[in-house]
Amino acid sequence: MSQELILDEKLNTLKNLAWLLYIFHAASLVFSLGFLSWIPLIISYLKRDDAAGTFVYSHHSWQIRSFFWYLFWVILGVVLFITIIGIPLAWLIWVGAWIWKAYRLIMGFANLNANKAMPV
Repeated sequence: MSQELILDEKLNTLKNLAWLLYIFHAASLVFSLGFLSWIPLIISYLKRDDAAGTFVYSHHSWQIRSFFWYLFWVILGVVLFITIIGIPLAWLIWVGAWIWKAYRLIMGFANLNANKAMPV
């Protein structure tokens, strides 16, 4: 087997894993409002170093950042919701955070399929 073929297979394996993690994040966003996204988060942390030196590494970082920013906005919404005064604002933040994470997942899918790195 040639060196180039081995590298292509490794890159395809890394790319397929990132693709599956995007799918899991998206399913979590739809079916549990993102609460199960901690599972692909852990996998991204564990597998990110395997993708070092490839464009796939940036996709793992993108997913990790997306998770934590989404978590931040959800928690902010919870704090506002508890105060009662901020209930309408909490709903606005939650909807905005959901749309924002959906956008990040779509951008990630599109760039992964085009073999492009995500912005750092």
